[in-house]
Amino acid sequence: MSHPLGRTPGKVIAVHLNYRSRARERGRVPDQPSYFLKPPTSLAGTGEPLLRPRGCELLAFEGEVALVIGRRAHRVDPADGWSYVHWVTAANDAGVYDLRYADRGSNLRSKGADGFTPIGPRLLDARRLDPGALRLRTWVNGEVVQDDTTDTLLFPFAELVADLSRLVTLEPGDVILTGTPAGASVVSPGDVVEVEAVSGELSTGRLRTPIADADHDLETWGAMPKAGSAERAAAWGAAFVPEALLDKGIEEGLRGVAVATLSAQLRKRSLPHMSIDGVRPTRPGDTMVGVAHTLRYLPLREDLFQRYGNGMNAQKRAVEELRPGHVLVMDARRDTSAGTLGDILALRALRRGAVGVVTDGAVRDSATVAALGLPVYHAGAHPSVLGRRHVPWDTGIPVACGGALVQPGDLLVGDADGVVVVPPELAEGLIADCVEQERQERFITEKVRAGQSIDGLYPLGPQWRAAYAKWCDSDSEGDQP
Repeated sequence: MSHPLGRTPGKVIAVHLNYRSRARERGRVPDQPSYFLKPPTSLAGTGEPLLRPRGCELLAFEGEVALVIGRRAHRVDPADGWSYVHWVTAANDAGVYDLRYADRGSNLRSKGADGFTPIGPRLLDARRLDPGALRLRTWVNGEVVQDDTTDTLLFPFAELVADLSRLVTLEPGDVILTGTPAGASVVSPGDVVEVEAVSGELSTGRLRTPIADADHDLETWGAMPKAGSAERAAAWGAAFVPEALLDKGIEEGLRGVAVATLSAQLRKRSLPHMSIDGVRPTRPGDTMVGVAHTLRYLPLREDLFQRYGNGMNAQKRAVEELRPGHVLVMDARRDTSAGTLGDILALRALRRGAVGVVTDGAVRDSATVAALGLPVYHAGAHPSVLGRRHVPWDTGIPVACGGALVQPGDLLVGDADGVVVVPPELAEGLIADCVEQERQERFITEKVRAGQSIDGLYPLGPQWRAAYAKWCDSDSEGDQP
């Protein structure tokens, strides 16, 4: 197989976790870098097909920046580490998660197969680059799925070189794969993966890798592919949907009671601050029940917007991280003087399976957003883009939305009255008490319509308990088939 290095390196070393976005996606942040080896025979060039072994379903791509060592490095200081890098190029650290179990963490067969490390197409002179200012992007079938910058690395390139060289001598031509950002996922035969690293006007060009099926069965005298929920979750990343986010019975129960009733029952549990204040639905008839996925905006700072507001920023990542059943909850500091969501991102949220959006800021394209059919609760409409007031900062963290603290995984329930936050561990008991409260209120409504005074009736007093019990019995009999 051809690749742009011109000769076969002695070592290909890969870093497990190195981008903050990927660490958040994986749910862990390492204190120190860790590594694995890939065989030099795994290298391939641009345009060469990456073959998924037969019997495997979880062939995953990982767009990465690759470093090529230029001179022998042994026990180098971190301050000098970058000077040992000669070339920089793009790479795809591909692997099949179906075989990850087979080598107890070494990744030899899952990531070391022939052709599983495409690199190229162009080598950039490291002396002309700022190692902390590279931008890495990955496309699948023309759609951007990874977009991050090397100023978000947990372990900068120079530190990787120094760390490895403490015990492992790096020789000229050795390759270091420096980790992948969030968004790595599974591809299938027929897909095309492209990876590019850029620095200002300098570009590696797009490393193009078409995905195909191997033309032969995998021989049976070794470990065979197998994949369970853990392997699927790891391979698919943020796109993985292992099961419904919310139990169907809980969802139906919450949908069957009013937000006002939920608010009253939460207050009885000494939780009076669970409503998201100041938001209203784009369509008053909408109802919403889902699981919170959060996004936080910070006040605009022009010097930081270029870094945090452009490209695959936190706003776009939050949308791409959505799973069926999610409600995207935006903390915009109750600032309605700039949009936090427009029609394109709302459409993408809907396509990702979101069941609602809640923002204590403004929406753009409000008429088009309303026509999508996605329940959206907002604090106002505004024509401007978020760069007027907001910097999208982070996802998947506790946020303040409309005066309420919302954690990822909280339940959000909305109707024409607004939105309340429901702690998931309280949901079942709340539903039962809400059903009872609303049943009492139906009884009270009947009596008020019949001319009864509300004194002692609303709320239901002792003198009406016997009549209410009798009414419940007759009501239950009326429910029988």
